[in-house]
Amino acid sequence: MTIFSGVIIGAERPNILFVFTDDQAPWAVGVAGHPMAKTPHMDELFRSGAYLPNSFTVTPVCSPSRASLMTSRYGTEVGISDWIRPYQQWNPETELGGTKWGLDPSFPVWPRLLQKAGYDTALIGKWHLGQPDFYHPKKHGFSLFIGHRHGGWLTVDPVMEKGGKDRGFTGLTADILADEVINFLGKKRNNPFLCCWHTRAPHTAWLPVSEEDAAPYAEMTDEETPIPHPDYPNLDKPRVKRMMREYFSSVRSVDRNLGRVMATLKESGLEENTIVIFSSDHGYNMGHNGIWHKGNGHWITKPLPEVTNPNVPKGQRPNMYDTSIKVPTAVRWPGVIEPGTVIDSTMTNLDWFPTICAMAGIALPEETTIRGRDLTPLLRREAADDWANSYYGEYSTLHQSKTQMRCWRTSQYKLIRDFKSPERDEFYDLVNDPGETTNLAETEDESLQNVMKEYDTQIRAKMREVGDEVDR
Repeated sequence: MTIFSGVIIGAERPNILFVFTDDQAPWAVGVAGHPMAKTPHMDELFRSGAYLPNSFTVTPVCSPSRASLMTSRYGTEVGISDWIRPYQQWNPETELGGTKWGLDPSFPVWPRLLQKAGYDTALIGKWHLGQPDFYHPKKHGFSLFIGHRHGGWLTVDPVMEKGGKDRGFTGLTADILADEVINFLGKKRNNPFLCCWHTRAPHTAWLPVSEEDAAPYAEMTDEETPIPHPDYPNLDKPRVKRMMREYFSSVRSVDRNLGRVMATLKESGLEENTIVIFSSDHGYNMGHNGIWHKGNGHWITKPLPEVTNPNVPKGQRPNMYDTSIKVPTAVRWPGVIEPGTVIDSTMTNLDWFPTICAMAGIALPEETTIRGRDLTPLLRREAADDWANSYYGEYSTLHQSKTQMRCWRTSQYKLIRDFKSPERDEFYDLVNDPGETTNLAETEDESLQNVMKEYDTQIRAKMREVGDEVDR
């Protein structure tokens, strides 16, 4: 085996199908044990390879999470710390080309490395890393783009870009995107492929979906609908239960189409030489601790809590709960990963850059800054016992609220600092309180105070490492 121009030659390179769902909670898949998750195709995929239950995003909202996925850098490093507003809401004369409004193409990204190595590359679905042409997916290594450059679009009869032009489509968006993936997989080619299928679902709005996807929940009553933290004070339980049913219907629209795509791989003879990666951009809350949504959470109580901080408007609950930062993740790698493998080690979306390059046999450019770790030793069960399971995350909200949250987490404890509003700091004992229901930031327990000091030191060290200049 030799290396030529950064590409490892001498072995057949695998195809890679990267399935990236939108707003899918870590609990919203059958293998996680939720009784409402009717996801047979996801479950089959998760059991056919490795299930990684301790998989995280480093920022629990769309754009910065996707930027970290592409670059293996934190959002603060690439100028994207919150979701990117629609083009119509900012001034292109003064802000066009600024990385605040998109991912600058000068940053190294793994799709471009695969493209240069001879892969046929496609992104089908959501981009949300810049609407203007300056940030187009084709500037980042995708030869084919079919989908939507912004984050919000309709679940039915969408307008999407195809062939470089916006055009109207008829039907359910979930099915249309899967159709385009199937069409891409069905093309004859001489090169290996990378197909990034970034689904729209289960992002709001969740409906409409097909009758088949809604069927398990169509007749479900409020009494039959389980919800987390049902005794949370003033929780709007009827609304949570209705939303839970709609949300799982949307999840099923992804699951059904995943089944179609996986069947296509098998029928086309591609299954054994295609690595399938499944993950999501961030998690989701549905009544957990009285909120719904993701890292920029919303209270779902009646009445809404009173405002206690000028940086957080009424109705908002910015957070870095595990339900927001964890993501459902699995890897199917025929001949390498034994079916039924469960890997409990901590990983993040920063890790996909070096991992996918390793899978494709592509050497990383020496000058490229990579914050993530190559997961292939974990997947091959060759990783050292000293694999670090700590997690660092960040989220500076800019729109609904103004925060500068930084997080250090281990399997035992989690510290969340808000450097803009220190009174919002949170500390949780994850062993005794996995639901993060009791904030111990004001504890008088000296041993816990020492843990907080240690975690604060870790946060500040990481901030210095990545050049994070928030006021601390």
